[in-house]
Amino acid sequence: MTLDWSVVIRHADLLFLGFGVTLLAVALAFTFGSAVGLVVCIGSRASGQLPRLAARTYVNLFRNIPEALLIFWAYFCLPQLLPLELSGFATGVLALTISAGAYLGEIFRAGVAGVPDGQWEAGRALGLSRGALWRCVILPQAIARTMPMLVNYSTELLKFSALLSTVGVAELVHTATTLGGQNFRYFELYSTVALVFFCVIFPLSLYARHRGGRRLILQN
Repeated sequence: MTLDWSVVIRHADLLFLGFGVTLLAVALAFTFGSAVGLVVCIGSRASGQLPRLAARTYVNLFRNIPEALLIFWAYFCLPQLLPLELSGFATGVLALTISAGAYLGEIFRAGVAGVPDGQWEAGRALGLSRGALWRCVILPQAIARTMPMLVNYSTELLKFSALLSTVGVAELVHTATTLGGQNFRYFELYSTVALVFFCVIFPLSLYARHRGGRRLILQN
């Protein structure tokens, strides 16, 4: 087999644009998913039974549906239910957001559970409203505690973003596939894409592992 890595150099601009689409999709899904996850987390700790039931139902439902199926459902089925014409990018981000909301909701819930009860009592003693207590006291500590898990999930979300290629989103994998079909240099292109993902994900994984180990040492 003769390799020609010049194909990667010739099309570096297209691959770079594809990677930009990948990062944008991940950033949007993580941002919106965090907002959904916070709502789910707060609902799971609400005093009323209905919010808790709704939060648990959401988590149990969307944590057990494959991300690929959610993307296909949003792309092919959602337009039949709603009078909307969404692009592949929009439906892909929506599907990843829904999935991310379930996982991040559980991550935030674990972080909130780790906040000492004294912090809740101190906030109430200061006369803080429920919203101010969550915003100023609980959530900052919960997010700090869950930072390794958040970073680790962001790497998972980055890997899930490759599924957007299945609905025609011109992210990195789809771009490599299109170029491979034109040049028949799949080995060089897919190997480059794999290296790009590794170079981004591996350092983040090391950071999450380091932060997680350090937190365990401090707690002990």
